[in-house]
Amino acid sequence: MRLAKLTTYALGVLLLTAILPGAVTAAVSDDDLPAASTWYFHADLKEMRNSSTGAGLYSWLENEVFADVLEESGIDLGKEVDQITAYSAVGTGAVMVVDGRFSQQTRDKAMAAASTAERFDTLKSSSGTYYYVKGDNKVDGDRINIEGIDNEFYFTFDVRNKLVMAAKKEQIESLMKNKGRIVGDKGHSGALFVLTAERSLIQAGLKTDEFDEDDGGFESNIMRNTRHIALMVADVAGKIAIEAKLEATAAETAQSLASIVRGLIALQAFSQDMDPKLAQFLQGTRVDVNDTSLKISVALSPETIAAVLDDV
Repeated sequence: MRLAKLTTYALGVLLLTAILPGAVTAAVSDDDLPAASTWYFHADLKEMRNSSTGAGLYSWLENEVFADVLEESGIDLGKEVDQITAYSAVGTGAVMVVDGRFSQQTRDKAMAAASTAERFDTLKSSSGTYYYVKGDNKVDGDRINIEGIDNEFYFTFDVRNKLVMAAKKEQIESLMKNKGRIVGDKGHSGALFVLTAERSLIQAGLKTDEFDEDDGGFESNIMRNTRHIALMVADVAGKIAIEAKLEATAAETAQSLASIVRGLIALQAFSQDMDPKLAQFLQGTRVDVNDTSLKISVALSPETIAAVLDDV
């Protein structure tokens, strides 16, 4: 089994970031992230499972994401995972903390997969045992590229009710010492946008200028003219609220981007070829500008979300 396959299984939850564009017991705030973070992702699967509003979204993830991971690896992410938090910072690489109750069978499968890599080392620190995995750069099928994770990483199950993964040895030893808690920098400048709500389901964000277009980065003019982007999906008053915030390079750029987005929404929403459910989604979308910030938001019923997702 190649490392790319193992990375797919162990980091399968990060597929959500592609589909939908630190120990954590609540929504992530900007104080929870290191100052040099280039992207972050947080999903509260437990909240989705326990919420009638989020049940449709969870069901879609279960069918479209978790089922594939289960089929390929035998690991039931939906059953065992409660929350996922991941980020990457300049100079250090990616970190992921998965909260859940992992069965011995799941641990054994992960260990068996890791042991087939080109290199698999068992390491120890004062906080417990962890593992180093390195692949051979040969890939069966499509490779999933995750910014901050190359062809090697460290992981451990030795933090209670958590799977912890990191790109660097120093990162995983620090996380183990802190019992899986991601230590952020309060009040740091240049921080990523972090959108929050009382019942956040998904949060994500990135600094667009950290992604090189020559390496598969953003080719969109909209993305090229922004610095930061944040996304949030939340349960608000019985509806699924979706909000995206973009920081443009200048106030004039924000206004121009708003006009482009409004125009694209109008063109699509009133197209005779547009599916009525998608048209309803677009027609309910608001676009607001405040100086260099552009906010796009919509609140939909769980039934509408379920119908839209069924067509994705």
